[in-house]
Amino acid sequence: MLTIEIDREIDGRFIGEVLELPGVLVYGATREEAQTKATALALRVIADRVEHGEEVPFKPGDFFVTRLAGRATRRLRLANRA
Repeated sequence: MLTIEIDREIDGRFIGEVLELPGVLVYGATREEAQTKATALALRVIADRVEHGEEVPFKPGDFFVTRLAGRATRRLRLANRA
């Protein structure tokens, strides 16, 4: 799980920062906009790091289950029902 810290600047803008991803820092007119922008930027940074083999603050594989699709899988399921 990642942490988004949101603070209000003197000029009224909200700033959102993902603490576990240095440099992921955004501004928004509202708290919700800052949170949405921080989430979107964090996902882009994580995707880029995974694609380039760089470290991320969690195991990306923990979020996915790999399944085989197609005819062979369907046959296997049907065979297991019998």
